[in-house]
Amino acid sequence: MNKQSAKIAFIGAGNMSSAVIGGMIKGRFTSDQIIACAPSDKNLKALREEFSIHTDNDNCQACSAADVVVLGVKPQVLQQLASEIKPHLQHKPLIISLAAGIPMQSLNQWLGEDLAIVRSMPNTPSLVGVGAAGLYANENCSDEQKQLADDIQASVGIVKWLDDEALIDSVIAVSGSGPAYFFLAMEAMIAEGIAQGLDAESSAQLCIQTVLGAATLAQQSDVDVAELRRRVTSPGGTTAQAIAHFEDNGLRDLFAGAMQACSDRAREMAKELG
Repeated sequence: MNKQSAKIAFIGAGNMSSAVIGGMIKGRFTSDQIIACAPSDKNLKALREEFSIHTDNDNCQACSAADVVVLGVKPQVLQQLASEIKPHLQHKPLIISLAAGIPMQSLNQWLGEDLAIVRSMPNTPSLVGVGAAGLYANENCSDEQKQLADDIQASVGIVKWLDDEALIDSVIAVSGSGPAYFFLAMEAMIAEGIAQGLDAESSAQLCIQTVLGAATLAQQSDVDVAELRRRVTSPGGTTAQAIAHFEDNGLRDLFAGAMQACSDRAREMAKELG
């Protein structure tokens, strides 16, 4: 099994599955390799028209013919789905689960102890091809299967492999939920820009471009973000005044507490859903 010949079935055709499919088609996968399944034709029609992939409403039929099965359904329905498709996994395809909060132990139990399974924790910027994902594989995964999972997920962003499944919770805290932290900060910055006299459109455009510029600079720079912050913070200047306000009011502790609450909730979800 290799990237060029693998048949890949997406069970669930929501935003994340659609993003990954789009990235795969733009990369080195072909439309003939991919099938997407969902109970209704609502999302499938758009996928057919945009990417010319195969679609179906029959999960079991799709799974039985697939080399890779990507589980892109909500965590709350995954156990029920697993019981439905388990009899159709006897040929031992690679399973990639995109479901947050469902631990490997549950996936092994629901789908089969002898299956190769990869947990993937992507994030919403995958929708525009700049996502970040943490991946963890069970002991049944071969190097070839891990590479295929990497190729699939890397089609929409960067991939980081984890040696410890517990670190999935840390990935959720950093990148899985991370975009929302920045959206909240952007909301606050845009609102304050308006309060200080900018019109709403200008404040939003300036803020969004600044965030984009900062992220791009951090990505392309040969120094870390702490050094980039120091370089833009002239002693006694305007930026220094703003940074001092953040530091004096516990911004670092606020982030630490929020991210710990995030990873704690991920562990709670694993107990509730697994």
